[in-house]
Formats: sequence, C-alpha cells, structure tokens
Amino acid sequence: MKKIILSALALFVAVGVMAQPQQVSATKIGNRIDINVGNQFFTSYRFQPDEKYPFFYPVNGPISGGSTTSMRNGTYPHHSSLFFGCDRVNGGNYWQEGLNRGQIVSVGARIIEAKGERVVIEDECIWKRPDAPAPIIDRRKITISSPSKNLYFIDFDVEMEMLIDVTILKTNHSLFSARVDPDLTVTQGGTMINSEGKTGEKGTFGVGSAWIDCYGQRKTGVEGIAIMQHPSNRWYPSPWFTRDYGFMSPTPMYWPEDDKATNLKKGETIKLRYRVVVHGGNTTEAGIANLFEQYKNE
Repeated sequence: MKKIILSALALFVAVGVMAQPQQVSATKIGNRIDINVGNQFFTSYRFQPDEKYPFFYPVNGPISGGSTTSMRNGTYPHHSSLFFGCDRVNGGNYWQEGLNRGQIVSVGARIIEAKGERVVIEDECIWKRPDAPAPIIDRRKITISSPSKNLYFIDFDVEMEMLIDVTILKTNHSLFSARVDPDLTVTQGGTMINSEGKTGEKGTFGVGSAWIDCYGQRKTGVEGIAIMQHPSNRWYPSPWFTRDYGFMSPTPMYWPEDDKATNLKKGETIKLRYRVVVHGGNTTEAGIANLFEQYKNE
C-alpha cells in the first residue's frame, strides 16, 4: 500500500499536479523591460527606437540559465531571437535589416502587472517607413508566468489593425518567429518536433501543426523552446516555415489561398495568440502536448 501511495505521489509530481507557480517580476529600464522568475533573470522585452522591431532577448532556460534563442549572425542578421514582423507589406519590409525599408516602432510599452504569479506588459506599435502611409498598428498584450520550476511561459497576444488597404505578397518572412540557439538545433544534434510527431525540417516544413518544439542537450541538461499557435487564430493551423539550423515560424503568408497575396481591408483587425514554452527536459518530459490541450481552452 505504501508503495502504491508513493508511486501515485511521484506521478502527480511528474505531471505537474503539485507544481508550485513561481513568482515573476518585471522592471522597466530605459527601452527594455526585464523579467525575473524568482531570483533568476528570464528575458527582456526590448523596444529600442533604432531597432527593426521589438523583440525578446535573451530567452533564458530554467535549467542552464542560458538563452534558448540566438541573436543575429553574419548569415542571418535579421533573426533577432523571438520577434514579430512581416516582409512585403504594401511594398515595405518590416522584417529584414534597413530601417528605411520599414520599421515596427513601439509607442508606449508599459507594465500593467509588475509582480506575482504573472506579469503583464502592454505595447502599441506603428508599422511605418519614410514617404509612405503607415499600413498597420498592432496592440500587444504580453503575459509571462512560470507554472512550475522547469516551465516558463510567454503569452504573446496581438491585434493588428489595418490603417489602409493592405496587400502582403507571398513571403516566407511573416509574423511570430524564433531563432533557436545552436545547442537546440537539428544541425547540432538537437530535435525539432511538431504536434504530429514529425521531426526536422523535412518533416515539419509546410505542415500545419498546433506547435513545434526544439530541444537539445546542454552542459547542465536538456532544455527546449516551443511555440504554440492558438486555435482561435486566423489561418490556424498555419503551416510552419522551419530550418534545421534553428528557425521556426507559423507562416501563413507563404501559403496564401490564391498563391499570390494576402489582401486586408482598411479597418480590418486580426487577432493572433501564441504561447512560448521554455522548458527543461525533452518534449515528452515537459508535457508539451498536454500543455497545448490546456492552452487551447484558455
């Protein structure tokens, strides 16, 4: 009987029933907001006026304390960790380097809830470029929490409002994206897996999946980062643009219905929700599938 009770207790702990939410806190320092989980620094939401767009960096793991994302390199200088943007919007580029080509500018990031079992940040961003009318304004609600010691969540909810008629030509550079740290990439021995159990770029590219997780072995243990797209999203489940070198993004603009463009009318709004799960362990150990089942009902 004692063994049965102990086994049941171990099971409850494993599935997180007895997990204790961690305290989270946020502090605004200039053009960034730093977030701590307990006494450990987790991430910064950065919105410098000389950047292409706001982004999160680093996005530190709960086991190693090192970032699960990477920040630009010589080959892909437009990959800024964890970010939201788009190319080919009314002739502008709100993704790749060059501010004169287009820029997503924060006009007021603020902390709504600074401390507790979650922090909440709100931001409003104008998509603009020289000598052209701004096509989009987006309003963001970012909620960060830690339901257990080895799980960190970033909930990124965004509403895009079309300020004029908008045409987005077919592009592989669209919306919410992550550039993964080399430790977690397929090319360095890590694993990329989607909600259907398909792996690597070959198995995940162009596949409409609820989520993708990338994990790998680090010096202190296995860590990973997953992106989930909420079922309420337009285009759900959006096909993913993936690369074995460490890129993942649910990218609807690469597969438009007419294979040419996505057309949006002035005044039209699009609401999108994503959850980033930064975790210890592999996909199964972190319970990513179960976490998505919880998320889709929220």
